[in-house]
Amino acid sequence: MAEQWFGEKKIITLALAKRLTATAESEIGRRGWSMFVTIADDSGTPVLVTSVNRPQLASFEVSVAKARAAVNFRRPTKAWEDRVLAGFPNAMSIPGVLAAEGGVPLAVDGQIVGAIGVSGGTSAEDGVIAAAVIETLKEFV
Repeated sequence: MAEQWFGEKKIITLALAKRLTATAESEIGRRGWSMFVTIADDSGTPVLVTSVNRPQLASFEVSVAKARAAVNFRRPTKAWEDRVLAGFPNAMSIPGVLAAEGGVPLAVDGQIVGAIGVSGGTSAEDGVIAAAVIETLKEFV
């Protein structure tokens, strides 16, 4: 029997990113919000970015940064928001931290395969859309 040197790595494909953003687009449209949504791979590199209802342009960079922070720190960006709001503003001095809800790691079988970043609404609204996408991911796992 041959020795196995490499395991199977799960990845975010463009096809999956399209399915996930379709959920986000539908939910954003239904609510009448304006947002950018980024689906990133496990390095934080965007696989797909979409905009719905002409959001402010600054939200593009924020959605990418939220996805990247969620991958890099392996936790939702809301965890940093909660920490800052709890009286620990020094968390903001950590490079790459984004203390606003809307960035969530995407995990398959306990392995982080990427992240979603949503920006354009309030932190809570961004979180609602991210949560809807996480529920959609569960359908494919």
